[in-house]
Amino acid sequence: MSPRQLTVAFHVEDAPTVARFWADTLGREMVDDGSGVHLPGDDRQVGLRFVPGSADGAGPALLHLHLTSASDDDQQRQVAAALRRGASHLDVGQRPEEGHIVLADPGGNAFCVIEPGNRFLAGCGPLGEAACDGSREVGHFWSAALDWPLVWDQDEETAIQSPRGGTKVAWGGPPETPREGRNRQWFELVAPADADHRAEVDRLLALAATRLGEDADGTVLLADPGGNSFRVRPPR
Repeated sequence: MSPRQLTVAFHVEDAPTVARFWADTLGREMVDDGSGVHLPGDDRQVGLRFVPGSADGAGPALLHLHLTSASDDDQQRQVAAALRRGASHLDVGQRPEEGHIVLADPGGNAFCVIEPGNRFLAGCGPLGEAACDGSREVGHFWSAALDWPLVWDQDEETAIQSPRGGTKVAWGGPPETPREGRNRQWFELVAPADADHRAEVDRLLALAATRLGEDADGTVLLADPGGNSFRVRPPR
């Protein structure tokens, strides 16, 4: 069986505009799947999906993306290009001596362009990390859910990565942000083509996921042990 692939989904008011920003930033194609715009990933880079939706009733952002850079000049080029495409600088309390640069995409989603030489993200590719709010328990759940090995497990912080490398997914441990309102970002899984969709859902439930509901197309809504909702889509 090929490695399970992960997509990070975002609720945004103008999905085509935000998707175009990220497609241009990452050099990805845009696929309109009828309920959102998908930027497919692969077995090394996570996918992104942008779903139209109002910000009303949405809870706090619980993850942000990290882009890598090869040199100081490359970092500045990426920042300048992102600003031309509609990004803006964002102040989240970062200190002047910190090397990363924090921006917001046209939908207001924070992301960082990481300084060159960052050892943790070395070799991870252009989309180096999805940095998430969550506990060690959540990191271990997702390691088992995706069958991705833990590549960091220290001081309540965890990170996982596809067995073929690429984007890391990390959880920062305590203190955690209270879960309030509906999720504005969530994970999506597509059952592997050589796996039974229902069996895949049962496997996740056995790993301590909680079933929340099911859509008309067979997509199953679950929650991980940290209360973060995620979706399991049937194979297309």
